[in-house]
Amino acid sequence: METVQASPASIILQDVNKHFDNVEALKPLTITIKAGGVTGVVGPDGAGKTTLLRMMAGLLEASAGSLNVAGLDPIKNRSELRDILGYMPQKFGLYEDLTVIENLNLFADLRNIQGEERTKTFNQLLDFTDLHRFTDRLAGKLSGGMKQKLGVACTLLGQPKVLLLDEPGVGVDPISRRELWKMVHTLAHEGMLIIWSTAYLDEAEQCENILLLNEGKLLFNGEPMQLTHQVSERVVLVSSNYPHRTLLQQALKLPEISDGVIQGNDIRLILKSDVTLDTIKDKLVAIDNIQDIKVVPTAGRFEDAFIDLLGGVEIKESVLTKIMQPIEGSKDEVVIEAQDLTKQFGDFVATNHVNFQVKRGEIFGLLGPNGAGKSTTFKMMCGLLKISAGQALVLGMSLAKSPTKVRQRLGYMAQKFSLYDKLTILQNLQFFSGIYGLVGKEQNERIEEMLTAFNFHSIQNKDINYLSLGFKQRLALACALMHKPDVLFLDEPTSGVDPVTRREFWMHINSLVDKGVTVMVTTHFMDEAEYCDRIGLVYQGKLIALGSPDDLKQQVATQQQPNPTMEDAFIELVLAHDKEQVK
Repeated sequence: METVQASPASIILQDVNKHFDNVEALKPLTITIKAGGVTGVVGPDGAGKTTLLRMMAGLLEASAGSLNVAGLDPIKNRSELRDILGYMPQKFGLYEDLTVIENLNLFADLRNIQGEERTKTFNQLLDFTDLHRFTDRLAGKLSGGMKQKLGVACTLLGQPKVLLLDEPGVGVDPISRRELWKMVHTLAHEGMLIIWSTAYLDEAEQCENILLLNEGKLLFNGEPMQLTHQVSERVVLVSSNYPHRTLLQQALKLPEISDGVIQGNDIRLILKSDVTLDTIKDKLVAIDNIQDIKVVPTAGRFEDAFIDLLGGVEIKESVLTKIMQPIEGSKDEVVIEAQDLTKQFGDFVATNHVNFQVKRGEIFGLLGPNGAGKSTTFKMMCGLLKISAGQALVLGMSLAKSPTKVRQRLGYMAQKFSLYDKLTILQNLQFFSGIYGLVGKEQNERIEEMLTAFNFHSIQNKDINYLSLGFKQRLALACALMHKPDVLFLDEPTSGVDPVTRREFWMHINSLVDKGVTVMVTTHFMDEAEYCDRIGLVYQGKLIALGSPDDLKQQVATQQQPNPTMEDAFIELVLAHDKEQVK
């Protein structure tokens, strides 16, 4: 891409705030944002990120204060602003029944880009996004990552001075997300002012500067490392032969602990201020007279600092611990099995003779790049897609031969949560419990359990449209658990939700696994993959790697990178497979 401007643009906010009825979506904010690097607007669901970007784009008017974008008032100078600003909302309006080139032509028409300028710009953007090979493909047939790259390309038509990206990394695999970031960094270094909004806090570490919002209030403005430094001496890895899920659940109840997550076979804890390693080790040993515990310091992450800044995790125990009954069965029992699982769409083989087994009380993760066959495999395993060849077995039963019997024993939670927007919370619970065969007194008891467990009583008659993403996720999980299933299928269950909500969700999943529930999950969030006991990495329709998170990380460890992350493992294993295919 060519340099977009001679002099850098800036965005200046002076006491800007925004009210919706009685809700203060954005509290008074005074900041100056300059070009030259990516500025991240980071925070949980409902923090005010989208509200802020929409005001900058001239789509919302501030309730008070002054806002200036590249010397223009976004409301008074809306037409002039449109010529210098690119805005990509969360649900960018690609036309899925048009090809890549037809989408570009449409957006070029809207920008009035014609003749030689259009040809030159298209060639630049197709080179930049590596979409030259796919110009004749329908947008609806693109992978998630390719759709996002096309969205960015359409947004860049007209060479804007200011680029606003609202959560462009949601639902995108690590390789595609890394490509997106490479593109955006290139544009920033050429002088474009870029704002990237995200709920994924690992993305914050990619930004030169961060605006950290929570409930409409600015909590932090500065370089990511400034905030991360605040927890640099307080993050530890704990290893033991004691069951790590149980150890985490018990550790979170300790007053000395601010936050905790699973990291492979270990648990990662953030200590409160002035808590020593010896103190926390003694506390952990005392949980169940655990003698083999090792506690070692580890590097802090931006997400650690964010959770700590909010005061740590508030929910210390899953409500499901008390309402879900233990499931009988041996730990060695195979609950989910793929046998030469294959799916063809015409001549295209989406899943190619995939084999794996999942045992009782195990969390099995299916990972893979967008378009690699991961979702196809997952949908066959839970009976949503017809199998071309091979078998998908759940509890020893074939989904092809006994779909009704199998579905009575499994729960399913889709990426978009499959809730009915026109129904209330209570009506959704009634509907899904009915689908699972619950009637009468039993149905009413289960609904009451879920209303109480997830604190839905006060909002049970609200339509789904009024719920935050976090509440929708809780309701979707409640609906999937109405019949207390043995097996739970989770399809990207935390896509787009913030770290606080994600922690609460996995606390619930860990408690279910302790009860003997078997879980199969797909995810693009690599830190989340650490919660899995084993991972199957699907690429080009095949299972190219299978093992625990630590096993997969160890496969790509080198002298130069002795402690790779799960994201490193994902990318390196895919690249290694590509190299092997070339030989």
